Amino acid sequence: MTDNWLRLKVTSNASRSEISGFADGVLQVRIAAPPVKGKANKELTAFLSQALGVSKSSLSIVKGQASRNKVIAIEGLSQEEIIKRLST
Repeated sequence: MTDNWLRLKVTSNASRSEISGFADGVLQVRIAAPPVKGKANKELTAFLSQALGVSKSSLSIVKGQASRNKVIAIEGLSQEEIIKRLST
């Protein structure tokens, strides 16, 4: 099965982890973890895996490990299913 990619703009050190919405095809995500030693990336994958209903191992950061702009590969879901699950 092919991976589907999702573009994100991540804001760390938020008061709570939440999805802020879509803007220009980019998912806006706020994460309640500091961008130190990978803590925000770890929290991001945990948060997205829960929001999408997939395992953490199904997600991988393809681009932007040290950037607020990231590309995430999601294994096992179609692009339509990803959008549907994140919109609810």
